[in-house]
Amino acid sequence: MQNNKNAIRDQKYVFIIAGGGTGGHLFPGIAIARELEKRFKNAGILFVVGRRRMESDILSRYRYKVKRIDVEGIKGRGWIKGLSVVLRLPGSILQSTAIIKEFSPAIVFGVGGYSSGPLCLAARFMGIPTGIHEQNSYPGLTNRLLARVVDRVFISFEESREHFKTESLVLTGNPVREELFSGLARRDRVSGKFTILVMGGSQGARAVNRAFVGALAYLNSKGKKPDVIHQTGKADYQNVEEDYRKRGLAGELSPFIQDMMEAYGRADLVVSRAGATTIFELAALGKPSVLIPYPYAANQHQKTNARSLVRAGAAEMICESDLTDERLGEVLVKYMDNKALMDETGKRARRISRLDAAKVIVDHLEEMIL
Repeated sequence: MQNNKNAIRDQKYVFIIAGGGTGGHLFPGIAIARELEKRFKNAGILFVVGRRRMESDILSRYRYKVKRIDVEGIKGRGWIKGLSVVLRLPGSILQSTAIIKEFSPAIVFGVGGYSSGPLCLAARFMGIPTGIHEQNSYPGLTNRLLARVVDRVFISFEESREHFKTESLVLTGNPVREELFSGLARRDRVSGKFTILVMGGSQGARAVNRAFVGALAYLNSKGKKPDVIHQTGKADYQNVEEDYRKRGLAGELSPFIQDMMEAYGRADLVVSRAGATTIFELAALGKPSVLIPYPYAANQHQKTNARSLVRAGAAEMICESDLTDERLGEVLVKYMDNKALMDETGKRARRISRLDAAKVIVDHLEEMIL
């Protein structure tokens, strides 16, 4: 059997990874792509995404080949726009079919987001093995539909199980990019200051931005001036920059953090939304965090995501309805003043991490080739 595996790993295969819309979908896909490249000597990786520039920008930094299809999400678009999206679906399936014919993949793997739908459907019709991975505790619409037709479904949270009507479920956790760990060895100790990393996901989060700026002013009023690395999101960058300036605050602001391993490496504490990718990165890196779930996520899945860390004593959660400058500031002070609490919270985060998620998924994909 091992000889057979070795022979397969020496062959040239193309793997299509489809999905996107946010970094939370793409980064687990990148982790899986890296594991495929380690496992198969001649692996070719193709990402298929929608038309958003952010998707292409992220993947270009990793030098992966990218194809785009004309597809958009339906949810929250209104019935007129939703109908337009549905009417374009046959065209996106035809585009997907053409891509599959061109590249002849061994596997088509969906990582969530609307662009994974047409690719996985086309692959199914063409007899190509298919799998999907669901990052969040409550599955997105695309993955709930695809679960009925794909060969295997991988989930990050046990809570997802009840939402899928299939027996082909595998609990793996959410794959984490290996390069994030290298940042831990490069931790900046020059200033000796406590460092807070603030991020609201790849798109930013206005409520988180405003509350943190107020909380930072509160900290300064208490004589505490931590170093700050703040990802604002593109849409809110100028407003946050102006708010910092008017309040006389200091911080490293950017619309989108390109080098996350460096940012994580310097951070003592993270203030963040509670997307699945962030949750598993925090756990894997052993980072204490204050989580502020996005209140409009489907079925409150970010709150469910956050609870996985909170129950383990690995994070604090503040619901947006309870979020004030002072409340956030008080929580930050509690951690800044208690190194033992910081250390124990980080240790508890590591205990629930699943560092082998990408490996387990690729183990199953390899079985599907066999």
